[in-house]
Amino acid sequence: MRATTALLLAAALALAACNTVKGVGKDVQRAGEAIERSAK
Repeated sequence: MRATTALLLAAALALAACNTVKGVGKDVQRAGEAIERSAK
């Protein structure tokens, strides 16, 4: 029972971390695009 709960918790944390990293990547990409636009 504990092993299953721990596995589910680990999976949930991994998915949350993946989404967070993906969001940061999008933010950095948008910032780069804004800098490119201002440089033109």
